[in-house]
Amino acid sequence: MPASPLAPAWLSEPSDANALAEGVWAASAHRDETGAVVVGGVSVREVVARFGTPVLVIDEDEVRGRARRTVAAFSAAAAAQGTSARVYYAGKAFLSTEIARWVTAEGMRVDVCTQGELEVALAAGVPAEHIGFHGNNKSVAELRRAVETGVGTIVLDSEIELERLSRIAVDAGRTQAVLIRVNTGVHAETHHFLATAHEDQKFGFPLAEAARIVGRIRRAPGLRFDGLHCHIGSQIFGTDGFRESAARLLEVLSTVGGGGDTAPILNLGGGFGIAYTSADEATPIEQLADGILEVVAAESAARGIPVPVVAFEPGRSIVGTAGVTFYEVGTTKDVTVDTETGPAVRRYVSVDGGMSDNARHALYGADFSARIASRVSDAGSQLVRVVGKHCESGDVVVDAEYLPDDVSPGDLLAVPVTGAYCQPLSSNYNHVPRPPVVAVRDGAARVIVHGETITDLLARDAGLHPSRGEE
Repeated sequence: MPASPLAPAWLSEPSDANALAEGVWAASAHRDETGAVVVGGVSVREVVARFGTPVLVIDEDEVRGRARRTVAAFSAAAAAQGTSARVYYAGKAFLSTEIARWVTAEGMRVDVCTQGELEVALAAGVPAEHIGFHGNNKSVAELRRAVETGVGTIVLDSEIELERLSRIAVDAGRTQAVLIRVNTGVHAETHHFLATAHEDQKFGFPLAEAARIVGRIRRAPGLRFDGLHCHIGSQIFGTDGFRESAARLLEVLSTVGGGGDTAPILNLGGGFGIAYTSADEATPIEQLADGILEVVAAESAARGIPVPVVAFEPGRSIVGTAGVTFYEVGTTKDVTVDTETGPAVRRYVSVDGGMSDNARHALYGADFSARIASRVSDAGSQLVRVVGKHCESGDVVVDAEYLPDDVSPGDLLAVPVTGAYCQPLSSNYNHVPRPPVVAVRDGAARVIVHGETITDLLARDAGLHPSRGEE
C-alpha cells in the first residue's frame, strides 16, 4: 500500500512492521518463537508479569559493552597521537548507583552536575578523584561538598563561581583543580535547546574572555588551572564541529600555557549521536575518536604546542540504546485528516504512560520508533501516533510510526532507545507514579530503580502527613 501522506519525509513504510531495526535496539534484542520481544535473555512477557507496565528495561551488557568500547576507542586514538584520554560518563543521561558501577567497572569516570548526582556517584563507590562536577549555578553547599569529598575536577562556569570556589578551597585547606567552560561559537546543527556552544545561553565564558579568566584562576588562592572545556551540543554524527571547536580552544591554550607541571586538559564534551529510528545512522565511535584526535594533534602541531590530554563526556551513546520502555495499549482511535492528496487516516494508539516517563518529544520534538512487543502480526501496516494518558495534547511518545493494522487494546508496545534522558526527566504529572527501571542480563531481571506507587505519592502530601520536619 502507498505511504501515508501524513508520514514525515524520513519515515518509510516498512516491508515488515514486526522487524526490529538494526542499530535502534540493543544487540541482544530479538523475538522468540512466540513472537515476543526478548532483551538480555528476558522475554517481555516475564518482565511485564513481574513488574507491570510501563517499565523501563536496561540491557546491562549493552551499557557495559558501549562503555568499554568507547574507552578503548579514545584511549587507542590518544595513544596514537602521543597523549592520553579521560572518558567520563555524563550522569545526566541516566544515573543510578548500578549504572555508575557498570560504567566505572569498564574504565569510565563520571560527570555530575548537581549534589544529588554527586551523592549517587559517591554512594556507588566512584572514586571522588574520578568525578567531574559541572553546572552553571553550583551553590556554596554544592561546591563545599565537592571540595570536601575530593572531587577531581570542577568546571567553572562564571566569575562568581570562581570567587566562591577559591574561598571554599582556602577554607578547606585544599587546592582544587578546575577547568574553564568556554563557548567556542561552534554548535551542533540540532534542536535549539540541545545546542550549547553559541554565545546567547547560560553556560560558560565567551571565547574572547578565556585567557583573562585563566589569569584570574592563576592568581586565585586555592585553585589550579588544569585546562579548558566545551560542549557543542547533542546528537552529533560527524567530527566537523569537534574539529573547529578544538582548533579554537587550542589557540587559547597556545597563549595561556598548560596546567603547571602536567599537560593541560582539553575536554571536548560529548554529544555523540545514536540511532533513534531506522532513518538514523550513528557514526562508529572508533571513527569519531580517530578523527577527533587526529585533528587535535594536527592543530597542536600547527601551534607548536604538545598534544594535550583529551577528555570526553558521552552519556546518551552509552546508555540510550540499552533502554526499551514497554507499555500496554489501552485504546486506539482513527482520525481522518484532510491532506493535499485527499483524506488520510492517522491512528492514535494510547498507552498507559506518556510524557511523565518520556518527555523528550514534548520538550524538543524527539523522534522514536515503536513495535508491538507481545506478538507478531501478518496484517498490513498503518500509520500511527503513540500517545500517553496525560491531559495534554502534546503528550506524544512516538509522533509517527507504522504498526500492524490490527494493533489492539491489551497489546504490549515497545519503544526502544529510551535509556537516556527518559528516567531522569520523568515526573508525576497527573499524579502518575514513575515506572521502575529493570536491568536484564543473561536471562535474569532485577530492579535497579524502584517504581512508585500511589501510596508513595500520597506520602508527600502534607494534608495527609503534616509532620516531615521541614518547619
